[in-house]
Amino acid sequence: LFTVEYALARLWMSLGVSPKALVGHSVAEFVCACIAGAIQLPDAIRLVALRGRLMGSMPPGSMLSVRAAAAAIIERLPPDLQLAANNAPTVCVVAGPKESVTAFAAALEKDGIASRPLQTSHAFHTSMMEPIVDEFMNAVADVHWSAPQIPIVSTCLGDWMTAETIASPDYWGKQLR
Repeated sequence: LFTVEYALARLWMSLGVSPKALVGHSVAEFVCACIAGAIQLPDAIRLVALRGRLMGSMPPGSMLSVRAAAAAIIERLPPDLQLAANNAPTVCVVAGPKESVTAFAAALEKDGIASRPLQTSHAFHTSMMEPIVDEFMNAVADVHWSAPQIPIVSTCLGDWMTAETIASPDYWGKQLR
């Protein structure tokens, strides 16, 4: 994903399209940081590769796209499922252990709420990723970061990233989690 998104952004830029702002979800936020000049490409690739290896080392899980407001879904979540993304006013993603996600999807269907399993191997952006956060934050701390030259909207914070935010290992730990 990182390579394709980075190459696509560079292609558009080579054709004269100059972004005025950037936004990307999950690993795409690293593409934004790289395109904005906040991190050098080799460092971004190292972090993305490490992130992928660490995430892959966690127990498997599932993710479910739900056609409902996050606030309404959060109230219904069993203890082992979590909101992983709030993508739109009536679209969110829940994640957790596969069996629980499957049971939750069945309960939603029974109540007439549409959902669709995502093709993932793990419950990304949930507490199931917690054991790898510190190791990833340590790697982020070893990278030289610069202030972004193109504004970036953080999909984790829902606000513009500052030079302090983008260089913060805590930020990237929360973004992974």
